[in-house]
This record gives sequence, C-alpha cells and structure tokens, in this order.
Amino acid sequence: MISAKENPKKFIEVFDKKMSYVEMGNGERTILFLHGNPTSSYLWRNIMPHVSNTNRCIAVDLIGMGDSDKLNNKGPGSYTFVEHRKWLDEFLKLVNVGENVVLVIHDWGSALGFDWAKRNSEKLNGIVYMEALVCPMRREDWPEEATQVFKGLRSEAGENMVIEKNIFVEKVLPGSIIRNLTNEEMDVYRRPFLSPEDRRPTLDWPNQIPLDGVPEDVVAIVDEYAKFFM
Repeated sequence: MISAKENPKKFIEVFDKKMSYVEMGNGERTILFLHGNPTSSYLWRNIMPHVSNTNRCIAVDLIGMGDSDKLNNKGPGSYTFVEHRKWLDEFLKLVNVGENVVLVIHDWGSALGFDWAKRNSEKLNGIVYMEALVCPMRREDWPEEATQVFKGLRSEAGENMVIEKNIFVEKVLPGSIIRNLTNEEMDVYRRPFLSPEDRRPTLDWPNQIPLDGVPEDVVAIVDEYAKFFM
C-alpha cells in the first residue's frame, strides 16, 4: 500500500546551514538513501520502514532541496555537483554512517553515491541503484526529443522553463512515474520550490550532466567512478 504520509524529520547543523533527514531503525549496518532531482527524502517513505527493523536507515535532503536550507548564493551555478558533494560529505561525517554502509541511490543521488563509494570503498557493503548516472554521456546517444529538451535547459530558455514555470516539479516528475501522484504527494514535492528564487537546484542539476565533455570536473568525477566499478 502506497502512503503519502511524511516520515518525521531530524535537522543537523552542517557548516552554517541546517540539513534535514529521516532516520529510523537500529543495527550494525547503515542503509543510506540518496535522492535526485527534483525530489527529496520523501521519495523513500514507503521503502525505509521495510528495512529498518534490522538496519539503521538514513535518507537525507540534499542541500537546497526537501526541507534542507537553501544556499545564500541563489544565482546560476550555485548548486554544482561538487558543491552538493561538499555538503553531503560533511553531513555523513556528522551523522556517523559507520563502517558498514549500503547505498540505495536514484538519479543524481546515484552519482553522489557512486563517487562517495569510490572514495570510501572500505565502508561499502552494497549498492542498489536506479535511473543512475553510470558514465559520461554523448549527445548522439540520446533520443532527439531528449536532446532538444536539455539543449533548452542549457540556454536562456532554461531560466523561464525551470525558475519561472517550475517544470521539473510540475511536468518532469509526474511525467516520469507510471501512476498518478496525489495532490498530497505533489504538495510535498512542491513545498521546497514554491518561489522562483528557491528553484535554482532544479536547474543547476541538468546543467551538471556530463555531456559531450562538459562540465569538465563532473566528466572527470563520473569517468573515475565508472572505471572504479568496472
């Protein structure tokens, strides 16, 4: 049975901001859930209870997303992959995920998770991934329709599409799910991005996709973890 009910959240001070997360269960093993764009820890609400009876489960809201604070700089390029990684790394240190970690990762959470796993392989017990960024991409490998959409996102039109019209929440998210999201569920996903100034993470993420050699730093990071897991 799918529930729309939110799980209670905790908050922790990371650098100068508060980051929110859901924690449940106890055990020697930590299962870490990482979401992507434009979702939050809410994505995992119906999964965590099934594995928390024998595991410590943590689902974080990435910085600027879910109920985590927004960055002070709200301009283009504020929420880069490397910026997200910095905040996630510090969060994981503060909550002490331990030495026995299983990753459950989706979308951009997969890239963050793969990168963390490469750098912390001694702590890794397993990975479950879906709709993941497994290697750098080339535009020629994409369907033409997808190419045109992301070309638009990387142009001035992206500001209007995402910052003003909020298409990642209003169109992309519900259009990517095989069932209809309820109004209650949509309201939870809308809440972090009610005003245009709060929507910067949802536009910066697609601009971080390692496509045709750019952004160079993300291409290098993804290429490194792709080779590591081969």
